Amino acid sequence: MTLVRISELSYRYPGVIAPALDGVSLEVNAGEFVVVAGASGSGKSTLLRAVSGLVPHFYGGAISGSVSVAGNDTRDHGPGDLSRDVGTLFQDPETQIVMGTVRAELAFGVQNHGWGAAAVARAVEEAALALAVDGLLDRPTAELSGGELQRVALGATLAGRPAVVCLDEPTSQLDPVAGDELIGLLRRLNEDQDLTVILAEHRLERCLAAADRVIGMLDGRIGFDGSPAAFLIWALDAAPYLVTPGARLLSRLGLDPQPGVKAARAALRAARLLPGPVDVPGQESALKVGRETGSRNRFLSPRHADSPSALRFDRVWHELRDGPVALRGLSLTVAPGERVALMGRNGAGKSTLLRHAAGLMKPTRGRVEVAGRVALLLQNPTDYLVHDTVAQETSAGALARFGLSELADRHPRDLSGGEKQRLALAIVVGDGSSAGPDADPGLEEPAVLCLDEPTRGMDRAAKDELVALLRTIGVAVIVATHDPELAAAFADRVVLLADGAVIADGAAAEVLCGGIYFATETARILGGAGGALLPEAGAALLERERVSA
Repeated sequence: MTLVRISELSYRYPGVIAPALDGVSLEVNAGEFVVVAGASGSGKSTLLRAVSGLVPHFYGGAISGSVSVAGNDTRDHGPGDLSRDVGTLFQDPETQIVMGTVRAELAFGVQNHGWGAAAVARAVEEAALALAVDGLLDRPTAELSGGELQRVALGATLAGRPAVVCLDEPTSQLDPVAGDELIGLLRRLNEDQDLTVILAEHRLERCLAAADRVIGMLDGRIGFDGSPAAFLIWALDAAPYLVTPGARLLSRLGLDPQPGVKAARAALRAARLLPGPVDVPGQESALKVGRETGSRNRFLSPRHADSPSALRFDRVWHELRDGPVALRGLSLTVAPGERVALMGRNGAGKSTLLRHAAGLMKPTRGRVEVAGRVALLLQNPTDYLVHDTVAQETSAGALARFGLSELADRHPRDLSGGEKQRLALAIVVGDGSSAGPDADPGLEEPAVLCLDEPTRGMDRAAKDELVALLRTIGVAVIVATHDPELAAAFADRVVLLADGAVIADGAAAEVLCGGIYFATETARILGGAGGALLPEAGAALLERERVSA
């Protein structure tokens, strides 16, 4: 049965010349799991908004063609009418949370549908258990972390048992464990309850293996519609920025790309290229240190107390009154110019650590020492944009430093996601000098730059630009991230947090190899062989083994 039917749909947002969607025709059958892939601005989010009725009823603009969901034409039925059949979760969960507590938020939608008290209570309990937020039911939503908000928003979306659910970057704020669990949950609901899933994602390595079908968007049009494996073959030529790390690894070895770790390993095994068990650099020392300290899975690289530092945490605690301990005796030293990826599950203390570094929070015990100014860029760069033009946001020198001079006359809100990120960086970092007519007054070069989830909602091209940019900044940089691929491309060193304490601290190849969740796709495919984290290194390793065999 066709659940979603889109016919010759074209749409322009108000005041925008270029169409966001251009002649899109598409049918989605009940029970399909569809992944929508594409670069930022390709039309993915707009397509989901059209299915939910937000386009055009909420956004306005010019529209032609038709969209029908469960037999309801969206020209005649707005988002409220469609909400019984369509559940929607977009990139910013904080904009979708309307109630004061988690329990009230989960109940809100189904109460509006007129469900009885018993049915509402059951729906809330099942959604809370499915999304692992049952321990948060009586927590104020204003106190939740970004990842917790994401799960609560999804629980509220699923509580009413919609026929189709549209999700835009639902794992963008989730740690690798929670992200994989979310995709697994969606697949289980898809298989057990015939839930139709339409999922737009940039982290394709996380979801392609679960999909029945992939829609590849190019400049508002459908460039591809087919199976995940066929999509990867198409993307190698038509859209290389959409190729997953595992697919890049296989293609470099002359093999057809495959979606997911299991299929990639099977392809390598068939080609007799899959390496056997090997020692992962640092693992033996990790186990040794763990045994000596009595702490499971702990390994800490030596950081000498007398070495120069840009930032030093000395046995820092942050204890919340009537709440959890956010930092737990944390000690950490970052050298000048060092690039550090800060990783850990949601609630591990990453954002709290960065806020302490910048002086926005004070430790209840211990000391934080910095060698100068700490520049902090929080998760949403749009929060830093308050003027009518890019030129008004920061100095001309800072704009030139971050490659934004040509955008000086543009409105900041009209920039792409990557451009907004660079502009926010220019605002908090400055031009590197406090002298001269174009300099930022009083904004000296920072000793440390801290970024909290800077690639949220970014496509791969924008991520690559950010990595290249951060490598040119000659100060210590700490990036809190859930993305192992970003950590591998950017960092000299990876620090893994759990329960407010450092549990692993070492070179990226030591921390990100041999694991299940905090590991790149290449490392998971190769089982950590040779410390290879990225496709290029993995392919070179296997080529050497093929030659020597």
